[in-house]
Amino acid sequence: MANVDFETLRNTIERSLLKAGLNPDAAATCARIHAESTRDGVPSHGIGRIPRFIEYVGRGWVDIDAQPSLVQRMGAIEVLDGGFGIGVINALHATERAIALAREHGMGLVALRDTTHWMRGGSYGWHAVEQGFATIMWTNTESCMPAWGGASQSIGNNPLVMAVPHSTGPLVLDMAMSQFSYGKLQTTQLKGEQLTIDGGFDEHGQLSRDPAVIAATRRLLPTGYWKGSGLAVLLDALAALLSQGRPSHEIDNVQRGSGGGSSQIFMIFDPEQLGGRDACDNIVEGIQSHLAATTPAEPGSPVRWPGESTSRQRYGEEPVVIDDMLWRSVCELAG
Repeated sequence: MANVDFETLRNTIERSLLKAGLNPDAAATCARIHAESTRDGVPSHGIGRIPRFIEYVGRGWVDIDAQPSLVQRMGAIEVLDGGFGIGVINALHATERAIALAREHGMGLVALRDTTHWMRGGSYGWHAVEQGFATIMWTNTESCMPAWGGASQSIGNNPLVMAVPHSTGPLVLDMAMSQFSYGKLQTTQLKGEQLTIDGGFDEHGQLSRDPAVIAATRRLLPTGYWKGSGLAVLLDALAALLSQGRPSHEIDNVQRGSGGGSSQIFMIFDPEQLGGRDACDNIVEGIQSHLAATTPAEPGSPVRWPGESTSRQRYGEEPVVIDDMLWRSVCELAG
């Protein structure tokens, strides 16, 4: 494993994106987001996505010059078309527009259609809470896991992000509707480890913890079995409805790589207009204290609140640990 300081990581990613043709502003923004995701413990959607993203740019699946355009405005709601532009840039723009609407109305909703992979959805949740806003966001995807009771891919894993701000430790949840994402399968396999719990099915239809076996069958296990499957279906339907965009079964036909043509929703809430920041802080602190007082199931393993481990990594100064082969690959792309 390579130990890389944050600025070296960010600069190397930025050079690789500039070489791929991104303009300086877009390259700098994307490099920051990918480097932060890697530092925060999600390399699968940080530096791990760089080679594939650059491949998609080369294939013309991502329009690096596209900018989101307004489709419809209805008070606190806006619908945007992403034009198959850079997913990170589109998602940050949508988040900022939703924040602006929330400042005006107390709540803002931006629905984005025909965008590309937003990489790590939690990036936009953190972006919102660090400015003092609460959020609910999600994206649909191409069909990449079976619906409950099925054996072939028929629904997206449709990641969901929820966050509530706090001055020192916000609550931030970032989860796919599959028990483990394909990125998590990849990083676990690279470490030569097994999943901690069942994550999918093997070729015989039996539950498995082997990431390589699950990646081969592409039979991911929905979170919560039939409940996660049902939630994935409704997130898909609502994303397509609100954005006037594509549901998963239509994204399947786009042929622009993973996430191309997806629909995304960014709902932002302003606590200042919903009881005040102090009330919001009290809610978060109460929840955190309540969970901390819980008797752990295993001694020495206290119950954690969503975002706790990420907070420590996000605001720490330790070197970022990266797989050697992946680091060399991105360094080569940077030239």
